[in-house]
Amino acid sequence: MSVYVGLMSGTSLDGISAAVVRFADDAPRLDPQLLAFVSTPYTSAQRARLRDALTGGTAQAYCRLAFDLGDWLATAAVAVLAEAGVPRRDVRAIGSHGQTIWHEPPHSTWQLGAAAVIAERTGIDVVSDFRARDVAANGQGAPLVPMADALLFASGEWRALQNIGGIGNVTIVPPEGALGGVRAFDTGPGVAVIDAVVRALMPDLEYDVDGRLAVRGRPVARLVDELLAAPYFAAPPPKSTGRELFDAGYVDRLIARCREASPDCTTHDIVATATLLTARSIADAYRRFLPEPVAEVLVSGGGAKNPALIAMLERELAPLPVRAFADRYFDGEAKEAVAFALLAHLHVIRQPGNVPRATGARGPRVLGTLTPA
Repeated sequence: MSVYVGLMSGTSLDGISAAVVRFADDAPRLDPQLLAFVSTPYTSAQRARLRDALTGGTAQAYCRLAFDLGDWLATAAVAVLAEAGVPRRDVRAIGSHGQTIWHEPPHSTWQLGAAAVIAERTGIDVVSDFRARDVAANGQGAPLVPMADALLFASGEWRALQNIGGIGNVTIVPPEGALGGVRAFDTGPGVAVIDAVVRALMPDLEYDVDGRLAVRGRPVARLVDELLAAPYFAAPPPKSTGRELFDAGYVDRLIARCREASPDCTTHDIVATATLLTARSIADAYRRFLPEPVAEVLVSGGGAKNPALIAMLERELAPLPVRAFADRYFDGEAKEAVAFALLAHLHVIRQPGNVPRATGARGPRVLGTLTPA
């Protein structure tokens, strides 16, 4: 058995997810065991620095942020190892996704979080920069979670694993996880647009806590349908997206168009509209691009803890069952951190980590760059 740490900082900018995972070395299946999971929220100052970096900055600012983020990631790794009671010497490697600053496939992608800092602070080998090799092979560099979805979370039926982080993405997993049938793509906005709308309208809040704002509003449904006419939603997979499309300008236009469409539109109505956009974009993607006989949808990510969003998603996808990932496995917030622990393991044993059918890459590739301790 080999132990790995997975670190994830996603587009929602809510914090760092860290997981300690043990994998079987020789068994036909990896038999993953989640030993510990810790979620470390960013401070307001940290989140502001990351948010600023998504829209611009100086060479000095990016350089300092890369090293500081490396330190924050290392701190998260140390904390989760303490939670698991696992000595650092027993960890084979840390798999660190870092923070995506720019993603423009198939040309380039950029994640910050200096691996050398993590290795120096922890004394553990680090595998990082997972997306670059897939993009270099003419792929989207995303989503990368499908390999874990297939190897770790398959069942006896077709299953859709829907992550709702800052961006939404889905993996369609065949029975028993046969890689030849796996497909995946980004469905569109997750909570990034919802969170940004909340911050714009209610600056004292970072997000819609428990969906309390959305549940009190009436979404402008016709505006959602108009937004779904944008080219991204009609483009066939493989495809990926990010804050480059769903940016501050997109949020400002959504707010303005809500008010134009309904002069009496309230803050709650606008938040509800953004929430419906996420739910309906997922359902629209399923109707357009999922011919497989999916038996259930398992939802993970921060959006899975927004009851208003999940209620809308259930209505949009009915009669397809929608269940929390945690009902089948473990806390869905840990899922992506576990996936990057797996990608580190695959790097170490020199096995491909991408699913070309999902990313569009020219073929299977070993992902990541190793930074020795």
